Amino acid sequence: MTLDDVPAVGALEHQLFPIDAWPVQMFLDELSQPETRRYLVAETSEGIVGYAGLMCIEPIADVQTIAVVPGHEGRGIGSTLLTQLIDEARHRGAADVLLEVRADNPRAQQLYVRFGFEQIHVRPRYYRDGVDALIMRLHLPAAHPDGHEATEAGQV
Repeated sequence: MTLDDVPAVGALEHQLFPIDAWPVQMFLDELSQPETRRYLVAETSEGIVGYAGLMCIEPIADVQTIAVVPGHEGRGIGSTLLTQLIDEARHRGAADVLLEVRADNPRAQQLYVRFGFEQIHVRPRYYRDGVDALIMRLHLPAAHPDGHEATEAGQV
């Protein structure tokens, strides 16, 4: 995501999340912190059809936002964005990736479970309309210098 993408992303944000939409300034603030943030867009010939963002302050990475335009769901865009965020978290040395998802959004929950996220907590009435947030975590095993992931016992 670049500064030039922010107006379109802001418009999508208000379309997709009318109750909890981020103000455009929030996207600008996030982009101004590349040392701890990474934001992406997915584009087609129609324009931006998805976006996602990650904050990483070791040892925790947090998915700040991820969204796909409804007419483009089911095409792997959300999976691609999430894969890139997880890869970025690994690159930045995160041990865990956290996210909040609406309790009334089973499609998103299923995506996260497919990626290995597990629910660890509930934040009651987290969203402005009173819906709970499910807190989910993906543990990222440490990698050895040879590129293989370590097990919990520290063996390859």
